[in-house]
Amino acid sequence: MNDITPTELKERQQQNQAPVIIDVREPWEHEETRISGSQNIPLGELPAKLEELEGLKNQEVVVHCKGGGRSATAKALMQQHGFQNVRNLLGGITAYNAQ
Repeated sequence: MNDITPTELKERQQQNQAPVIIDVREPWEHEETRISGSQNIPLGELPAKLEELEGLKNQEVVVHCKGGGRSATAKALMQQHGFQNVRNLLGGITAYNAQ
């Protein structure tokens, strides 16, 4: 699945068609600024949480961080564990907030 642009994600949110959004930044970063409806699972905790996310394996999931690096790692990890439809938010929350 291709990654998602901030514009596409915002359009989907406005149409009430937002995918599941996972913020892989640290809790303090999530507290400072967040995408509405996102769930915070820091990248370091993600491997231990994958079992809890099992129900999302066939759903669209968008992962994001500050700029896209940590979320690219999260996307690869989730794909290795059978998540079919994981997309990285291009440019992270920095690009999302800039629009």
